[in-house]
Amino acid sequence: MFRPDSALGVPGLMQAYMAGNVQLSNAVGTGVADDKAVYAYMPRIIRYYLGEDAILPNVETHLCAEPEGLAFTLDHMEELVVKPVGASGGYGVLIGPRASRAEIEDTRAQLKADPANFISQPVIKLSVCPTLCADGIEPRHVDLRPFAITGKKTWVLPGGLTRVALRKNSLVVNSSQGGGSKDTWVLTA
Repeated sequence: MFRPDSALGVPGLMQAYMAGNVQLSNAVGTGVADDKAVYAYMPRIIRYYLGEDAILPNVETHLCAEPEGLAFTLDHMEELVVKPVGASGGYGVLIGPRASRAEIEDTRAQLKADPANFISQPVIKLSVCPTLCADGIEPRHVDLRPFAITGKKTWVLPGGLTRVALRKNSLVVNSSQGGGSKDTWVLTA
């Protein structure tokens, strides 16, 4: 069913799920919401269904499937992060300010060949935190993923997943790209 050579996940989990022995809170197939083009659509969806603007601002996202998004991206590649919409784990991502001319031109060719497969966003300045590395404690970029629970009402859990880029100067925090995680502590006042 999944890649047998992968070290990710829990061996036998899907068999236990299909046998009805476990429940999954993040069920198989929910990754459809991870399509990065969804970022651009969320403000539009909120406006359409609720008739109001989103309470929290979204990261500016350019859909390369739309002519103006593609034009903007092609004109500003050196300043943007360009991502394939269906990829995960930080694969295929171009971080313009850190990319070589060859990497930019390769991504430009991919964009022109299949613009609907890409979005672009500004580079977000990630926080750093002290991280124990081979040479001692050093700053590494981190991001926090909060989790919301929805039922009769919606609330944000007190905590979340803090992901860390373990490679020096990396902005990619995905575990598949050498990232890790850190404990997330929530202190009450």
